[in-house]
Amino acid sequence: MFQSILFTSKPSINVAVPESLSLTHPHPSINSIVKRSLDIAGGLVGLAITLLLLVPIAVAIRLDSPGPIFYTQLRCGYRGKPFRIWKFRSMVANADALKHLIENQAQGLIFKNENDPRITRVGQFLRRTSLDEFPQFWNVLMGDMSLVGTRPPTLDEVQHYEPHHWQRLSVKPGLTGQWQISGRSAIKDFEAIVKLDLEYQSQWSIGHDLWLIMQTIGAVVLSRGAY
Repeated sequence: MFQSILFTSKPSINVAVPESLSLTHPHPSINSIVKRSLDIAGGLVGLAITLLLLVPIAVAIRLDSPGPIFYTQLRCGYRGKPFRIWKFRSMVANADALKHLIENQAQGLIFKNENDPRITRVGQFLRRTSLDEFPQFWNVLMGDMSLVGTRPPTLDEVQHYEPHHWQRLSVKPGLTGQWQISGRSAIKDFEAIVKLDLEYQSQWSIGHDLWLIMQTIGAVVLSRGAY
């Protein structure tokens, strides 16, 4: 079942990245050996937990809703590089095709709905506990994501970026970040997310990453801001 992840090719879609972003010096986190080592260690532990949970989660998803176990989508990573993100499926199989029928309760270039009818019963549990995001530990191991970073944007979101939004892509997207401990899904203003992402970049250090990881564990355990 996990075989499809291991042998999926890299996406070849190109994103029009502003020249100003590509010419800037890399953010210190990009070349940090300690951060990458932390990502590899955390990714291995997280992926091991994911494999242990795979069978019961897969069975629950298939019994609750027909369709694939995993949901995959193209996202933009460091300096706009597209990559394929992996999650346990928490919505009906044709959720993307139904998106235009759902009210967007968020402001700006994000989509959120507290009572999205596309979310399955099992999906509600997976999202509340953040178990749906565990397959992203594979993305961390592959180097497309980090344990801590900025929120990974969709391609259609990035296509509508204004100049100040592009700075979000100066670091790798993360499983968690400043936005995760500040409200998660409860944050419905895109500009607020951008502000939190840029704050993370300015405050970055290994110690800050470790602090954010600990704060995230608390937020996940208490299910704060997730739906």
